[in-house]
Amino acid sequence: MDADAVTRLLGRPRVLGLGEPTHGSTALLTLRNELFRQLVEEAGYRTIALESDCMMGLIADEYVASGTGGLDEVMERGFSHHELGAGPGNRELVRWMRSYNDGRPAAEQVHLIGFDGPLEMSHAASPRQALTALHSYLGEWVDAGPAAVLDELLGDDDAWTNHDAMMVPSASIGRSPEAQQLRLLADELTSVLDTQTPYLIAATSRDAWDRARLYARTATGLLRYHACMAAPVPDRWARLSGLRDAMMAANVIAAAERSPVLVHAHNSHLQRPISTMRMGDQQLEWWSAGAQVSARLGSSYAVIATAVGTIRAHDVGVPPVDTIEGHLDSLPAQLHDPRQLPTGFAPRRSPWFGYAPLDPAQLPTYDGVIYLKEA
Repeated sequence: MDADAVTRLLGRPRVLGLGEPTHGSTALLTLRNELFRQLVEEAGYRTIALESDCMMGLIADEYVASGTGGLDEVMERGFSHHELGAGPGNRELVRWMRSYNDGRPAAEQVHLIGFDGPLEMSHAASPRQALTALHSYLGEWVDAGPAAVLDELLGDDDAWTNHDAMMVPSASIGRSPEAQQLRLLADELTSVLDTQTPYLIAATSRDAWDRARLYARTATGLLRYHACMAAPVPDRWARLSGLRDAMMAANVIAAAERSPVLVHAHNSHLQRPISTMRMGDQQLEWWSAGAQVSARLGSSYAVIATAVGTIRAHDVGVPPVDTIEGHLDSLPAQLHDPRQLPTGFAPRRSPWFGYAPLDPAQLPTYDGVIYLKEA
């Protein structure tokens, strides 16, 4: 992928989203890695944000910055969605970033962040790690209250990660008296972090304070998510989806305060239009991370969607000629300006649930489209 072609089309947006229509494709990850390398070397980008747990991402970034821990350990502990996160594409990315940073001053180093919350399809994490880390940071410099109170309110982590809670609201402890007290406590700790910002940055460092902000965002986000899991309301799934994407957006915007960011995630997390999904007889709607970032950053956000032709391993064949993918398949270029493409495409139907073709109605909302003939 030619970063020069990207910057000629889009300039150098503070946040550049690179979407993918399916996860785990070697071809897509190779394209991402090469684009990020060129953006670092030619366009001043310094951060890549991946659709992975933001807390686990701290382990990966520490290795990228300093070499702490072996590569195997980092791939095991530094990524969520393990069957995808620890794959060869991300491994090669981490290896290159460590090599790039070796011997460079901190101001010139590249960073890797996870921008997803500590969430899985089956459960949400306990807020313990984020809350205790925030409390520990504050407690060294200001009065943050006794840690024993926090530990007592958190209770057993197994109760937080109960898989039944995803489907059965009554199985969640997210609205228990203890959880409600924890939300107040998280808000108070965040307030202390905010009001003591000048002192804390001077006493610690901007990096340490930024990490504490991540702890605060994650703790409050998780507690909101658990409270929503416990709510027996008709639009529960839409609310949960919206909360997850809001956490994603907040992490991306925080990263963009420090340096230009390449964000890599599923196309659906980076789109500008409202997201929709049918679940049973319900039509769910929520705003994606890309929509949130775009609304807040305006022209400082740009998004490139990726489309693919065939995925042989999953019986996704050559695209019909009347679809977006079918039209792009006939063109020699890889990167396209959506404004220069024709209209009136038919929707493409995928025989495999793991691949989402581009929606013709959304084509004008993207700033660029990359097409790969095979993934």
